[in-house]
Amino acid sequence: MMNAASTQRARTLLIANLLGQMAFGLLAMTISIPSMQEWGAIFGSSQSNVQLTFSAYLLAFGGLQLVYGPLSDQLGRKRMLLAGLSLAGVGSVLAALAPDLATLTAARVLQGAGSAAGMVVGRAMVQDLFHGPERTRVMAYVGMVMGLCPPLATIVGGQLHVRLGWQANFVLIAALAAVLLLAAWRGLPAPHKPVAGRPHWFANMLSSYSRLLREPVFLLYVAILSMTTATFYAFLGGAPIVLGSYGVGPEGIGYYIMCIPAAYIVGNYLTTHLVHRAREGLIMALGQMFTVGGIGLMLALGLAGLNTPLALALPLLLLGLGHGFLMPSTLAGTVGVLPALAGSAAAVAGVLQQLMGAVGSYAVGLFPHHGVVNLGVLMMAFTLCAAAAQVLMHRRPASATG
Repeated sequence: MMNAASTQRARTLLIANLLGQMAFGLLAMTISIPSMQEWGAIFGSSQSNVQLTFSAYLLAFGGLQLVYGPLSDQLGRKRMLLAGLSLAGVGSVLAALAPDLATLTAARVLQGAGSAAGMVVGRAMVQDLFHGPERTRVMAYVGMVMGLCPPLATIVGGQLHVRLGWQANFVLIAALAAVLLLAAWRGLPAPHKPVAGRPHWFANMLSSYSRLLREPVFLLYVAILSMTTATFYAFLGGAPIVLGSYGVGPEGIGYYIMCIPAAYIVGNYLTTHLVHRAREGLIMALGQMFTVGGIGLMLALGLAGLNTPLALALPLLLLGLGHGFLMPSTLAGTVGVLPALAGSAAAVAGVLQQLMGAVGSYAVGLFPHHGVVNLGVLMMAFTLCAAAAQVLMHRRPASATG
C-alpha cells in the first residue's frame, strides 16, 4: 500500500500534469504575440491580416473543444488528449516552416485545433478526480498557472524573436507538445470509462449540448466566463499596439503585460483560502468590483492625458486581482452544474470563451489606439456584460444555483 507521503506525491504530480495540459494552449497562443509587431513587415502584409493569425488560432482553439468534449465523454479523456497534442505538434512544426502569412495562419489553425484538447479534457478530468471545495482549489491552481502563461510566454517569445528569429517560438512549442504527450501517456489515469451501448458520438454530442442549453445557471456561468475572457483578450490584442505607440518594442511587451497575470495569481491564491470561509457568490462579487475599479482607473488616467506604459499597466493590477477572485468559482461552476456531462460542459464553456476572446481581440483592430481610452472603453463594455450575468445568476433562487 502507498503511504501518506507517496499518495500526496502522486497527487501533486497528477495536478502538475493536468496544469501543464491546460496551460499548453495558452502558451501556444501567446508566445508569438511579440512577433506580431513585425510580421507585417516580414511578410509584406497588413496589420489586420497579422491579427487574423491570432483570431484564427482562437477560433480553432474554441471550436474544436465542441468536438473533444463529447468525444472524451464517450471515448475516454486520455485518448482525445493524446490525439490533440499530436495535432498541435504538427501545427507548430508547420508554423515554424511557414514561408508566408497565409501558410502561417493555416498552421496556427492546426495548432489551435490540437491545443483545444488539453483545455477541455483537463477541465473535465478535474471534475472527474476532485470534489467539493477541493475542486475549486484545483481550479484556483489552474488560474495561477494560467496567470503565469501570458507574461512568461510573451517574455520568452520576445527574447527568442530578437535572438533566434520568430520561428524559434514555434519550435519550442512543438518540443513542449512532445513532452506533454509523453507526460499524458505515462502519468494520467483514465478515470472516465466509456459506457457500452451509448448512441453514436454525434447524436450523443447533440443530446448533451441540448441538455446543457436548457440549464439557465450553466448559461449564466458561461456568460460570465466568456465576457471576462473577452476583456482579457482585448487587453492582449490591444496592449502591444498601445505600447508600440509609447515606444515599447517586442522585447519589452511581456514585462508590461505581466501586470494582469501577476495580480491574477495573487487573486487565485487568496481564493484558495477564502473558499472555505466565504460564499462563492461573495468572492465573485468582490472580483467584479476590483475588475470595474481597475479599468475605471485606467480610463481616468488616460482621459487625464497620462499616456505612459505604467498608466496602462499599474491600474490593471486591480483587474488581475478581480479576475483571480472571479474565475475559479466560475470555472468550477461550468463543469459542476451537470457532472455527468463535464466534458461537454467544458467544451461549450471553452468554445464560447475562446469565441468571445476572438471577438475581443478582433474588435481591438476596429479602433485607433494611440492611448488607452478606446481600449479601456472596450474592456469596460465586456466587463459590464459579465457583471450583469452575475447579478442575474445570484438573483435566482438558491436551489437553482446549486
